[in-house]
Amino acid sequence: MCYVKSRLPLLILLSFVLLLITGCSNQKPVDVYDGFETKSLSGIWSTDRMEMHSLEFQQEIVHSGQSAAKITLRTGDVIEAGNDSSKASERDELREADHLMSKEGATYRFQFSMFLPDSFPTVSTRLVIAQWKQECPADQCSDDSPVLAVRYVSGKLFVTLNTDTGRTVLYELKDEVRNKWLNFRFDIRFSQRADGEVQAYLNNQQIINYHGLTSYTSNRGYKTTANKYYFKMGLYRDRMPEPMTIYIDDYTKKELVVEAK
Repeated sequence: MCYVKSRLPLLILLSFVLLLITGCSNQKPVDVYDGFETKSLSGIWSTDRMEMHSLEFQQEIVHSGQSAAKITLRTGDVIEAGNDSSKASERDELREADHLMSKEGATYRFQFSMFLPDSFPTVSTRLVIAQWKQECPADQCSDDSPVLAVRYVSGKLFVTLNTDTGRTVLYELKDEVRNKWLNFRFDIRFSQRADGEVQAYLNNQQIINYHGLTSYTSNRGYKTTANKYYFKMGLYRDRMPEPMTIYIDDYTKKELVVEAK
């Protein structure tokens, strides 16, 4: 009896470890979709960056199905104070739920459609309509720019990449993009090494073919391995009095299985 008692904590520990291993091995790859067809927001989203009165499910401007999300940003929505490195900002964004965050080294496909009405203001104010942020384990890196961002400023649509060395413009389009659906697809592998990747398409035309660093490193306060990255879309800008409205439809996030080379 004493022999069994002395081994009992060890057996419990081994059973717990086995349960963890089994749970991890059975974890399904991320594969979610939202066509914004219901009257309430899907559980794949967090609304901590959103004033709920600014979100509407409407049927007038739709990419597919019966409805699409409409986000209207008004001055004073979800304010973030400025500091020495950035101006005060305001936002209404849908942020993916924590359990859906991307993992460093894995490859994900993001697809979403956006519509800027012809009344959308073309101003020089900083504006981000979709972004991938690296999770910051400490306050010292929380103010860093998104690793990857889709921006619309002064009538130009462009995509930026931010790493330790600064910002790179991966794509820029000066053509008029308002009053038409913009169908984006991004295949992304976040990595602190040279095996990172961004493949991007706009309306089925490839616009980015990038290989290299796609992450901040521990030099800026992030973890040395196993970083996580979260996606947001909507409207994020420097504060200004004029409202902005964007329509969003057909969002997909899927973890891709990449064959070893």
